[in-house]
Amino acid sequence: MAETGYGPELFDLLRAMTLPSGHYAVFGSGPLLAKGIIDSVNDLDVICRGTAWERARELGDLVPIEGTDVMIVSTHDGAITLGKTWAYGSFDLAELITTAETIEGLPFVRIEHVIEYKTIAGRPKDLAHLALIERHRATRPGQPA
Repeated sequence: MAETGYGPELFDLLRAMTLPSGHYAVFGSGPLLAKGIIDSVNDLDVICRGTAWERARELGDLVPIEGTDVMIVSTHDGAITLGKTWAYGSFDLAELITTAETIEGLPFVRIEHVIEYKTIAGRPKDLAHLALIERHRATRPGQPA
């Protein structure tokens, strides 16, 4: 499934933001992009805590996620969004960040958490992503997604 939007170049923009290690992780569709399950994303979602959230607040203004009262920081004309929580589900940010998988020097929320998030959100793109994850796993038996 190719989405119109951004590719892996977003990871370079995120690296340049110099968020403190151990205080953030890429969430949403970003881990799928990093693993090659999808080719592009609409934006890169980053969960933050502590000093990473303080740094995020220096990088942009707080804005609500459309249709919610959840506040995020949007940077690079909306290409990267950073938040302390997300619009769907209730997640333990400390766990998501602490258990993140490092890929090319960046922390990514583990795929099982992405699956849980996308299942709860249930939007058309999430359902399509869940199908792609299953297809990806089927082609790699015994290996993590």
